Amino acid sequence: MKKIFVKLSFLFVCLSLITSLQADDKVYKLTMATTWTDTTSPLIDAAKNMAKLANDMSNGRLVIKVDAANKHKSPFGVLDMVKAGQYDMGHTASYYWKGKDINTLPFTSMPFGLTSPEQYAWFYYGGGLDLMQKVYAKHGILSFPGGSTGVQMGGWFRKEINSLDDLKGLKMRIPGFAGEIMAKLGVQVTNNAPGELYMSLERGTIDALEWVGPSMDISMGFHKIAPFYYTGWHEPASEMQFIINTKKFEKLPADLKEILLVAIRVSAYDMYIQNYDMNATAWQKMKADYPDIKVKTFPKPVMDAMKKANQELRVQMSKESPLLKEVLDSQDAYMKKVREWTKMSDYLYLKDNLE
Repeated sequence: MKKIFVKLSFLFVCLSLITSLQADDKVYKLTMATTWTDTTSPLIDAAKNMAKLANDMSNGRLVIKVDAANKHKSPFGVLDMVKAGQYDMGHTASYYWKGKDINTLPFTSMPFGLTSPEQYAWFYYGGGLDLMQKVYAKHGILSFPGGSTGVQMGGWFRKEINSLDDLKGLKMRIPGFAGEIMAKLGVQVTNNAPGELYMSLERGTIDALEWVGPSMDISMGFHKIAPFYYTGWHEPASEMQFIINTKKFEKLPADLKEILLVAIRVSAYDMYIQNYDMNATAWQKMKADYPDIKVKTFPKPVMDAMKKANQELRVQMSKESPLLKEVLDSQDAYMKKVREWTKMSDYLYLKDNLE
């Protein structure tokens, strides 16, 4: 009887080891939809780099198939598709969902808010990531920082903006909370998909547009049509996002969960520094090839009106959503803490050393 028990125990151990080895060798396949087309670099690069990192670090056990917007044909349907399980993951931007859930808005960028280094610090060390999960939990989704474009430019304009009157009736593509501010100042705001922007500007369907910065604007060709290039105010830290269907994530083994999260974090930061270099390189070419481009800042009365509208809208929306107020209060508190250091370090260094 004892011999039989030993043999059975040995068999059980062997079967357990075989099962364990088989489990370790199992390939998990995920699908990811992006808001970006195949040519929208570096946004699409972040998604593809993340998928490659996950595959490489897992030794091929985690395979992520990336579908660009020109394949799935629904650039602004990414949240719904991941929520419904049509795709397991998405790479997009949180502020696109403000019409579905206003609480998602601050996780991309807020006008006159945190810069990219400040916002990354808030996400990972100031409670921002926990708040993001709290907001997306009701959608059955996990959300993580997906790469920052840094300070975005204020946009390309066909005509110079000299006063508030120049904004009234202006047709402009500008998404997110900044669009709400511009609408409050009399701008006719649209949110055209990326692939439609050049044609809309060329045909006069819109008079101005905000996209990103030199890195991505150069390939779009806006500078060939609209010569006035305004500096930023509305998106000082435009963070993309990786979203994951929670049920799908929970089905992954623990090591692949960790690999996925590491791949997300590395590819997000890499997009930030890649874009920084691309901005510098593209701007050198743009100003050399198109010397008539005029870099402008909005006049002080316009900026003051933007700040006033920004504050009024924040107060209004915070009253309507306690959760949004919680997120905004968290960002404000963190900015009060971190901005003093930003001023002591980056600001004063640049102020004292710029020619």
